[in-house]
Amino acid sequence: MILKALYDYYYRSGDLAPAGIEIKEIAFLIVIDKDGNFIRLEDRRIDKKNCSKFAVAKGVIRSSAPVANILWDNCAYVLGLSDADFSDADAALDEEKRNKWEKEVKKVQSKNLKCNSVFVAQIEKLYEEHSESVELRALHLFYERYNKDQILEVLQQDIKWQDFSKNLTRNISFMMEGDTEIIAEKRHLFPKEKEKYSNKGLCLITGDFGEIVEITSATPILGGQATGKLVAFQVNSGYDSYGRSKGGNAPISADAEFCYTTALKNLLDKDSRNKFNIGSRTFAFWASSDNEVTKEVEESVFSLFGFVEETKDDPNARIEQARKVFHAIYSGSLNTNLDYRFYILGLAPNAARIAVVYWSECTLKSFAGSILKHFEDMDIVDTRKDGKPFLGLRAMMSAVTLRGKVADVQPNLPETVMKSMLQGIPYPYTLFNACINRIRAEQDENQSVTIGRAAILKAYLNRLSNDINKKIEVMIDKENSNQGYLCGRLFAVLERIQERANGASTIRSRYMNAASATPIAVFPTILNLSVHHAEKLDKGVQIWFEQIKSEIVDKIMAEGFPCHLSLPDQGRFFVGYYHQRQCFFTKKDDAINLSLIHISEPTRH
Repeated sequence: MILKALYDYYYRSGDLAPAGIEIKEIAFLIVIDKDGNFIRLEDRRIDKKNCSKFAVAKGVIRSSAPVANILWDNCAYVLGLSDADFSDADAALDEEKRNKWEKEVKKVQSKNLKCNSVFVAQIEKLYEEHSESVELRALHLFYERYNKDQILEVLQQDIKWQDFSKNLTRNISFMMEGDTEIIAEKRHLFPKEKEKYSNKGLCLITGDFGEIVEITSATPILGGQATGKLVAFQVNSGYDSYGRSKGGNAPISADAEFCYTTALKNLLDKDSRNKFNIGSRTFAFWASSDNEVTKEVEESVFSLFGFVEETKDDPNARIEQARKVFHAIYSGSLNTNLDYRFYILGLAPNAARIAVVYWSECTLKSFAGSILKHFEDMDIVDTRKDGKPFLGLRAMMSAVTLRGKVADVQPNLPETVMKSMLQGIPYPYTLFNACINRIRAEQDENQSVTIGRAAILKAYLNRLSNDINKKIEVMIDKENSNQGYLCGRLFAVLERIQERANGASTIRSRYMNAASATPIAVFPTILNLSVHHAEKLDKGVQIWFEQIKSEIVDKIMAEGFPCHLSLPDQGRFFVGYYHQRQCFFTKKDDAINLSLIHISEPTRH
């Protein structure tokens, strides 16, 4: 199903490279005249990371033996040069290590010369096929005129040499002086079509009879090898089917192989807005149809899951817009075809292959409903002026990692959270536990129970809710009698009393972790402390806090504070704490909020 969906995406897109063509970045061009004389180096870099893209012949599949690309390649192939040609031995090396270093350098240089000879031989072969070509004649003369040392001497005199010498691993090609198209883009110069495949059979993707590929193309992903493949078979691995070898184990036609690999490369391109990375995982997503609605959905998914720079005026604008799009689709106000499908593919590097860690296929409406359910579960009160109540996947992962470093997220957590979001199943326990651990570890900081963590705890607990445990509301719920939730509310009240009395609070860093796990061991102490803190407040403020305390304590079990709170109730403790804290900072003139919380915090005199 994955390969068929990628195959269909190729034809859905309509603007992907045609058969035999690949879009590649080329950093530098060697400009030559019709007689093969070197004219200049031309820099085609856009910035330090990006270069101009060209539609060139599809890259070859390399193993141990050198194989050249057609009219473009890296410097080792095109010029026989690499960083090894310009490296110097460390002066501190002893004779044995220096000899070893020199041996390694010579080995690399020898390999580069072999690569270059393969590239030059291909040029000569193309010139034989297209003897009338001015471009190929110029390339023939170029390599006839310059050997490695001679071209190096000429290049070093060019104004662009310093930049060129620092980018020897990047792709380069040629261009004729006065031309606007690079030689590698001229398809009429490509090798004449020959029988490429001797094996024919039934393609498992298309169901059509055609030429079967033996080896599939590589698709590099983040953290993986450049030779990584989605489909591959190890020779004589013991997994050969009925004596078949290589691609014969799962027949794929040349056309289908080109389509699905091209589609996947396009989805995973560094400029693509159809992919995002979380830790070591790469996710690609796309819709089965190409129209304005599905484009909005894909952009919304990128906003929800990917890294999107927030607008200065409204930091929540993109996520809110995504929510509106999904709501319009699910409600039917935005008309969509019921047959439209939506796909999400999760990939991870695995030695020389690509591992599929996640795959989801569903209708567009079902997908929208799942996302809306996630928004509903994650919704929680936020009194900040620039509130951002809707959390995407990246924000969730940031909330449960040290200092918000998404790259340090636990393995497998992103895809399990995504699975929960897309299928409406309970969020993973690992997410809940990581959230609790981060709160406990950061009690010395100003904010440990952040809106993101409170929202995660609420969402996790609500998807596990039953008749015994009441569903947690968006705002404070004074009817919720769960002992963990009540203890969290009470702790927030006692902390606020200390803040009003002393201008700061210390009980959070000293007592919160213990209070959330073993309330009976802590609350008698901090309740006594609160009496002394309250004595510093105005009489009216004292009475107001005492009313709130009494309202909460009256719901505590008759036998007193719990000896121990289960881990789910510890989560409810922190949500109750968060709710009560937000209640204190709700505007007094907000009629809606007032009706929900009954009373706002009095102004300090």
